[in-house]
Amino acid sequence: MARTATAAVPRAPGLLRAALLLLLLVAACRGAAGAPVASELRCQCLQTSERIPFKQIQSVEVTTPGAHCAQTEVIATFKNGQKACLNPEAPMVKKMIEKMLNKGSSN
Repeated sequence: MARTATAAVPRAPGLLRAALLLLLLVAACRGAAGAPVASELRCQCLQTSERIPFKQIQSVEVTTPGAHCAQTEVIATFKNGQKACLNPEAPMVKKMIEKMLNKGSSN
């Protein structure tokens, strides 16, 4: 009777599944921890608006030009949670940013 030589393959499918699940969870959590991936790779504002109800703005985020985007971006968050991109060259947007900077420097 001849025996065939087979390589000893550990049979631990449960361990392999657990390791793969852990790897997927780590990858998913790592991506969710920071800003959206799209914001890291390209401009967030494809269109801007000049007509915005300024009294409804809760906060404003200004992103300076960099490797991800060659233009200044102004993103307003409204009191209802919606976001809109503002034209950084619009006179009212410039005044709003100037007021914010002056208010921040006086504190």
